[in-house]
Amino acid sequence: MNNLSLRIGLTPFSYCNYLPGNQEQLGVVMDQHWLSPKGYSVLLASGYRRSGCAVYKPMCEQCTACTPIRVDCQYFTPSKSQKRQLNQMKKLRWEFKAKLDDNWFTLYEKYIRLRHSDGAMYPANKQQFFDFCTAEWMDTLFLHVYEDDTLIAIAVTDVFVDALSAVYSFFEPDSTFSLGTLCILFQIQYCQQTGRKWLYPGYQIDACKAMNYKIRFKPHQKLIQGRWQE
Repeated sequence: MNNLSLRIGLTPFSYCNYLPGNQEQLGVVMDQHWLSPKGYSVLLASGYRRSGCAVYKPMCEQCTACTPIRVDCQYFTPSKSQKRQLNQMKKLRWEFKAKLDDNWFTLYEKYIRLRHSDGAMYPANKQQFFDFCTAEWMDTLFLHVYEDDTLIAIAVTDVFVDALSAVYSFFEPDSTFSLGTLCILFQIQYCQQTGRKWLYPGYQIDACKAMNYKIRFKPHQKLIQGRWQE
């Protein structure tokens, strides 16, 4: 990066979707020169995340619950339950693609309708999905998971030279497979196969049941007071 200036704009306080009763405030990157795979890789390693074209970081006054985490894929050691899920993976086929399959929206609509009908993504909308999950300046691939020839899961994944970043996943709600976990295991496997060290799965929030699963993937590091720590 030739220009290391970093201007941050603070959003107004708003309701926190992860910790009821809390207010959240985000710091959003204002400088366009950071919005590239190279620039975002630096910000990602500094605790920032992407939502659409916006790169942000929680900057709440009274709360530090959102902890950046990354999995060391080269030394990843599955737990007992993850070993069972790795065996499940043998029954499935997976592939990273530059474009979504034609029937992706049918799966996405069902997932939103049955799992998130009370959320901001309901009802499912194609343009809203692309606005949230993709950015024209970012290299993004779509992990497709198949049972036989049936599409059962997709994980939107940002691609860097030495890492992957999990953006968003959706899957067949009625499946007997642990598809959310399997998507992460497939992403870890892809990192191992391609020599990438890190998978960034997002923020770990210990007090939020929907967001506290990431620490199950070991070894991992957390970004605490500006330093990545085991």
